[in-house]
Amino acid sequence: MDPSEKKRLSEIDVCDLFITPAIKKAGWDQMLQIRREVTLAPGPIVVRGNLSSRNKKKRKFADYVLSLKPGLPLAVVEAKDNGHSVSSGLQQALGYAEILDVPSAFSSNGDAFAGHDRAVLAGQPTETDHGLDDFPPPDILWDRYRRFHQIADDEQDLVSQSYHIDASGKAPRYYQADAINRTVEAVAKGQKRVLLVMATGTGKTYTTFQIIWRLWKAGTAKRILFLADRNILIDQTLVNDFKPFGGQMTKIKNRKIDPAYEIHLGLYQAITGTDEPEKIFKTVSRDFFDLIVIDECHRGSAAEDSAWREILDYFDGAVQVGMTATPKETEYVSNITYFGDPVYTYTLKQGIEDGFLAPYKVIRIDIDRDVLGWTPPPGMVDDLGGVIEDREYNLRDMDRTLILNQRTKLVAERVMKFLRATDPMSKTIIFCEDIDHAERMRKAIVNAAGKLATDNSRYVMRITGDSVEGKAQLDRFIDPEEPYPVIATTSQLLTTGVDAKTCKLIVIDRTINSMTMFKQIIGRGTRIDEDNGKFFFTIMDFKRATKLFRDDAFDGAPVVIYEPTDGDDPVPPDPEDDGDPDSEGDPDDDDDGDDTGGRRKFVVSGVTARVMNERVEYVGSDGKLVTKSYRDYAGKQITEEYKSLNEFIWHWNASERKQAIIDELEQRGVILANLAETVGKDFGDFDLLVHVAFGAPPLTRRERAERVKKRDYFAQYGDKARAVLEALLDKYADEGVETIEDAKVLRLAPFTALGTPMEIIRGAFGGKPAYEAALRALEDQIYEYAANE
Repeated sequence: MDPSEKKRLSEIDVCDLFITPAIKKAGWDQMLQIRREVTLAPGPIVVRGNLSSRNKKKRKFADYVLSLKPGLPLAVVEAKDNGHSVSSGLQQALGYAEILDVPSAFSSNGDAFAGHDRAVLAGQPTETDHGLDDFPPPDILWDRYRRFHQIADDEQDLVSQSYHIDASGKAPRYYQADAINRTVEAVAKGQKRVLLVMATGTGKTYTTFQIIWRLWKAGTAKRILFLADRNILIDQTLVNDFKPFGGQMTKIKNRKIDPAYEIHLGLYQAITGTDEPEKIFKTVSRDFFDLIVIDECHRGSAAEDSAWREILDYFDGAVQVGMTATPKETEYVSNITYFGDPVYTYTLKQGIEDGFLAPYKVIRIDIDRDVLGWTPPPGMVDDLGGVIEDREYNLRDMDRTLILNQRTKLVAERVMKFLRATDPMSKTIIFCEDIDHAERMRKAIVNAAGKLATDNSRYVMRITGDSVEGKAQLDRFIDPEEPYPVIATTSQLLTTGVDAKTCKLIVIDRTINSMTMFKQIIGRGTRIDEDNGKFFFTIMDFKRATKLFRDDAFDGAPVVIYEPTDGDDPVPPDPEDDGDPDSEGDPDDDDDGDDTGGRRKFVVSGVTARVMNERVEYVGSDGKLVTKSYRDYAGKQITEEYKSLNEFIWHWNASERKQAIIDELEQRGVILANLAETVGKDFGDFDLLVHVAFGAPPLTRRERAERVKKRDYFAQYGDKARAVLEALLDKYADEGVETIEDAKVLRLAPFTALGTPMEIIRGAFGGKPAYEAALRALEDQIYEYAANE
């Protein structure tokens, strides 16, 4: 091909005509080993007010991912059109190679390949060029991958074991593949204890399934035990992610481990107990299980003296994989001391930045009695006739030792005010101090909800361990297809493991000092459910718990501060446990417990309560909470793209299609519909943008249209052309510039009365070029103000 002609090709053409054929010629299978246009991460969701948009500018998108097998990536190739140099995409490819944890990155413009080897041997060049006929074959890049991850010859069969690919073609996300591959590699190297740290909502159970599947299919693990401490975790796993195991899988019940099955799912509580006869795990030999996966291992298995730990100690010859979103590291308890450093970590912050997890906004509400405190008059009695202890009561006392009924009512009314202003059918979890508080909050919500609660008695339910009726509704609460219950009041039952994908509001009216519990509570809202319009969630905080967001430990690496000793001293309770339940009672009782500790509670009805202060905060680009509006965010994004009002006006007027600028800003998360909600729906696109970014006074679309009409601008056109342009101007006034730039507009009324689109273009303007020129001139007239004022 002539070089000048090649430079006119698009990037896609360069891929189709040169890059893909060169990779295939090197021996790569196009169906199994070459993936094109791979979205590694969709880009973060920006939340301001009650509006959200995705910042596609920050998405991670690889032109090619080359894999030995699906799920086992070896290299990234970044493509550019021929107007770029061969290596111009190499830095971008390297960024994606680091994300995928692969050693090979390539760039190409269709003339050749530039390569970077992150596993280069000493004395060899890190970057080399390859001709189109000299791209490295799969075996060369597999050897490089093995060198990069230090995989020995006798380990490669296990490491290259295939993933499970279902009929839908679902493949692991990049971080899931990283976690799976790092775990399988660790097992291949003989590591017996493996820790994975993945934020809630990132698919730990699916990741676990793929790990087990590959080790099982490779024959490394023939009998597997999946351990959890909540029935709902087991039941969800059985019917969802683990379903492909089919008849080889069973749930341990009737106090029996059945050797006829290979995949066993069990509750800690079902297979152990305080008395020897209850320890049914001892009915099989110590080498019965080859692999044990411990779900939510920050809980019971973290404590050295836990009865649950004895299961792991009994099967100490098995590979043990711990999965958690919140590794527990306190003065007395340590995941890392037991499992070792995590082989892979994927945090909430990373998940939000990538766009896989829902961001949040925080509404912090201060109530006067919490902040200023309350001291009863001497000798005052509560509603039950008991004398109230004479001291000052503050935030920590509320609903633990002092119950102010007016405060409970105030919280319930504020929750319902928010839901009515947004969506009264938004799934909501209210975390309370204990079961008694959860029941009182349920009653208060019923009264505050009014007709919503009377129309359906399940609008609000108390879902706690002691409530048979409430627990029976749990499956319906987490089912996106079930509208009721809408609101769940709870104490601890919903803190972990409950996959409430559509939960949009988390209300914290509970004292929280434990970072572990705080992360678990926040995790109830982090899932995105696009099918049901759930892109972000709101945290309404009445107890200042969200101060923990500002703690470096919230999304930082865990630090070991506990080391086991040789002494026999009992392990003290975790002082920050906050009642985090490690229940060893009835295996069918997911009890969240009543952590009153026998405290005397004073119930008082006559003391008023009011909201003193309310502040809304959002997740900023650095992962920290900031106080900004969507308008502020949009203005910043616009000024990053256009440094001044004059620069923006120049680009706007010079653009043949205004929609191109609108699309470009949308990539940054600036959605005009969202701006219209905050500024006004009658303003045009241009005016919305320059007003929020540069403070220019806006004109409505109708005002701009009237200015054009006053200039008698249409007199230069014939009758039919003038009728078309006047109708286009009216369309702009009603709907905006994007409507009149869409060729389909001529298929709508009133244009249909003038003929077909082709008849209008030819009859009124003499052809498409003249029509487009007239449309452009009309836009110049609409935005003449932009050039002159």
